[in-house]
Amino acid sequence: MASKLASSNNYSLLLQNPHHNHRGAAGTNNHLRPSAASSPKIKPLSLRCATTAAASPIPAHVGEERIFNFAAGPATLPANVLKKAESELYNWRGSGMSVMEMSHRGKEFLSIIQKAESDLRSLLNIPEDYSVLFLQGGATTQFAAIPLNLCSPDDSVDFVVTGSWGDKAYKESQKYCKPKLIWSGKSDKYTSIPSFDTLEQSSGAKYLHICANETIHGVEFKDYPNPKNGILVADMSSNFCSKPVDVSKFGIIYAGAQKNVGPSGVTIVIIRKDLIGNAQGITPVMLDYKIHAENNSLYNTPPCYGIYMCGLVFEDLVAQGGLEEVEKKNKKKGELLYNAIEESNGFYRNPVEKSVRSLMNVPFTMEKSELEAEFIKEAVKEKMVQLKGHRSVGGMRASIYNAMPYEGVEKLVAFMKEFQAKHA
Repeated sequence: MASKLASSNNYSLLLQNPHHNHRGAAGTNNHLRPSAASSPKIKPLSLRCATTAAASPIPAHVGEERIFNFAAGPATLPANVLKKAESELYNWRGSGMSVMEMSHRGKEFLSIIQKAESDLRSLLNIPEDYSVLFLQGGATTQFAAIPLNLCSPDDSVDFVVTGSWGDKAYKESQKYCKPKLIWSGKSDKYTSIPSFDTLEQSSGAKYLHICANETIHGVEFKDYPNPKNGILVADMSSNFCSKPVDVSKFGIIYAGAQKNVGPSGVTIVIIRKDLIGNAQGITPVMLDYKIHAENNSLYNTPPCYGIYMCGLVFEDLVAQGGLEEVEKKNKKKGELLYNAIEESNGFYRNPVEKSVRSLMNVPFTMEKSELEAEFIKEAVKEKMVQLKGHRSVGGMRASIYNAMPYEGVEKLVAFMKEFQAKHA
């Protein structure tokens, strides 16, 4: 026991007094380790990691004031949902335990995941011949899972690429099938969407893949193409549950939760049931839709707390009156922000064609690009964060998902006008 105490002396000292300049020799600082009989009461001290900068201690009470978080993901969540989760964190509805502690096969969690699916089906009016899967791995994992489940290695697939995420999906699918790029907006820096009538789709393509809303470039499909052959597959990570969608037009809709409906860690897949059960032999078990559908998303331990949070968000969207009402709010926020950009006489600029501008992600630059860093810095002082644009695009980007209140966009627009008045 003595040897163990000696060998861990530096660690013990660090916990007792993180600010003491100890030198690491076991005997050097033994006077700091008083015996049980003589030791006075030691005041609790904040901890510091020996190899990294000190972290701010978690306050005993967090104030009500919150910032406006314009991050693209993980993104802001509804305040009332966070308050509800806070009230249930320690003891979920009299169960005597937190959702984080529940067995994923117990009756308590089963009620949570079933309610979440039921509310999502109600919101999107999902037909009975579609399965809803709560998975892990982000939308990026689905870039591989989809061709593995829907194709053989020699099958052709069509891609319309309107941004970085569609491009990533296209490149990943090359490992598992024979994708064809039938349209790309890369040459125009991803600022448009093609006319569907001009698309030359491949004969016999298993499916047509799109990204419904490109988070980085701010391009959003307002309508959807009808594949001549096969099915339509859409990555809806950035605009999932932001507006009504006719699910029956799609073979698969998939989305990472961390932008519009919950914390990171949950991936939602809505898939037509007749597309399940044809996975390639090399498909890992965790990417096989049949396995997850047969086990109701409980084949392994799912992201339980994340699913619970998604369920609270779905509940909140239902209470708001459904996605028709949610879309009205999103249009109002988008109109306010885009009008501010348009009315700035070129001081602010959005490069995306007006007809396909995203209501979720609004990138913009400045006529005087040297001012952009100052804009972001000054915005932080005004409690508006994560406005820096993606590194591949630059400038600024305001993500105004469902949970961003109208007041947050109002404050951003007021700040933009003040900044322009100061620097124009």
